[in-house]
Amino acid sequence: MAGSGRSPRKLSAECFGRDALAGFAALLLASGAAAGEAGLEPYEIVGDAIPTPLTGTAGDPARGHAIVGSRQLGLCLLCHSGPFPEDRLQGTLAPSLAGVASRLSNGQLRLRIVDASRLNPKTIMPPYYRTQDLTRVAPAYAGKPILSAEQVEDVVAFLATLTE
Repeated sequence: MAGSGRSPRKLSAECFGRDALAGFAALLLASGAAAGEAGLEPYEIVGDAIPTPLTGTAGDPARGHAIVGSRQLGLCLLCHSGPFPEDRLQGTLAPSLAGVASRLSNGQLRLRIVDASRLNPKTIMPPYYRTQDLTRVAPAYAGKPILSAEQVEDVVAFLATLTE
């Protein structure tokens, strides 16, 4: 360090290896989500998607449609609009869900539902399948995801039908 009178610290290969391993472990924990979140199915983020379903069974599009349209559970239409003529008062804050399956894969849809903040830290979309590091959560809901793994898969199955 110029002018400080101290020589720069040299890192040994052993120290670098330990630090690199710790950094790699931290990266794995950050990208492989649900680590340490009790009661949640583990999943792996690959790029901009969670390619593997959270459950061993396929979601049900009819149940997913009910969740998307629900004013008590999903609240999706508070911000999104889409091809839902039966639902009045659709939102305009977020992209339309019309044709979403033509733009995004099931894995991409899954990550956006699970925790959209992984893609956009400033999103206003709530993390539907995360329980840690949340603020302003009502005590009755603390430690609980908004949707279960099965419900996430139901929503993915329904959104996958929206090709136009």
